[in-house]
Amino acid sequence: MDRKIILENGIEMVGKGFGADCDAIHELVFNTSMVGYQEVMSDPSYTDQIVVMTYPLIGNYGVTDEDYESKNYSIGGFIVREYNDKPSNFRYTKTFSQVLEENNIPGICQIDTRKLTRIIRNEGSQKVLITDINTSLEEGLRRIHEHVTRHDQVQRVSSKKIWYSRTANPQYHVVAVDCGIKLNIIRKLNEKGCNVTVVPYDTPYSVIREMNPDGLFLSNGPGNPEDVHPVIQLVKEAQGKLPIFGICLGHQMIALANGLHTYKMKFGHRGGNHPVKNLLNGKIEITSQNHSYAVDASGRHDPALEFTHINLLDQTVEGLQIENQTLFSVQYHPESAPGPQDSSYLFDKFIENMQRFKKGGKVNG
Repeated sequence: MDRKIILENGIEMVGKGFGADCDAIHELVFNTSMVGYQEVMSDPSYTDQIVVMTYPLIGNYGVTDEDYESKNYSIGGFIVREYNDKPSNFRYTKTFSQVLEENNIPGICQIDTRKLTRIIRNEGSQKVLITDINTSLEEGLRRIHEHVTRHDQVQRVSSKKIWYSRTANPQYHVVAVDCGIKLNIIRKLNEKGCNVTVVPYDTPYSVIREMNPDGLFLSNGPGNPEDVHPVIQLVKEAQGKLPIFGICLGHQMIALANGLHTYKMKFGHRGGNHPVKNLLNGKIEITSQNHSYAVDASGRHDPALEFTHINLLDQTVEGLQIENQTLFSVQYHPESAPGPQDSSYLFDKFIENMQRFKKGGKVNG
């Protein structure tokens, strides 16, 4: 035992370090996925967060070059019950600890993650420090209280220039606004016959319009959606002129652009097992989720704005649409990496909206 964690509420837990041998202070959250620690590690939506994995064994299948969700890693750290540094997987190229060490991300194992998860559920997300075992509680709490939460997460993880992902025999051209986009979203769009132009989060509508896209996609990403003013403004300008599809943070910014409000949840939704009801057809989808903020359902005034999905665990808004503008969004991740495939039909819906747009030359009508 050489490392420990100190929570903002004063609780200490002792464990064994893996990954980078460095200290870190970030928001403490938990993820209920049984697999997918590599995708979690490389998902930009976890920027400035230390993740407790509730599944008790992590590292057992290593890390594979083809399975990353981004090329830059901005997660704050990992807390796990048992870490396995001898993977059994013919595809693996590195151990999980090696990748964390190379990217200066600390990990700690032999922690009672069930107890830690109950603390988060009862008290809500809070700051946590991963540090050396010899750091005193007083010193740790002082550092935690002095730590300032940043509000520039999307700016830090968004691409700095335009880049392209092309496919054979493309039928559509989609501009994807990168707020921390997962690569599997782009793969799904490519599979559906879309060439994808990925643009930085602060790209104005005038520039996007000149690209002559068939549709506009708003990606997932980290932080508070109210901090991402350029994308909210983009939605206001593009809405009604292009088919729009938003996922996770993109969903929240569409809501903000249409007069709704968002709020921070007690401990958020993270994992691949959240039941969501589709209010349009009554079907239940098991979904993959990763977010700290939710849309406030009480602020809806526009009758054209329709809530389409609802979370069955806490009744939060999971989807919305304005049908005559071919605009829709979901809070969860239909590309599901990792997670269930129940919601992949939403990419088909986006394709259908772009077909209507191309045939009619306009969104309305």
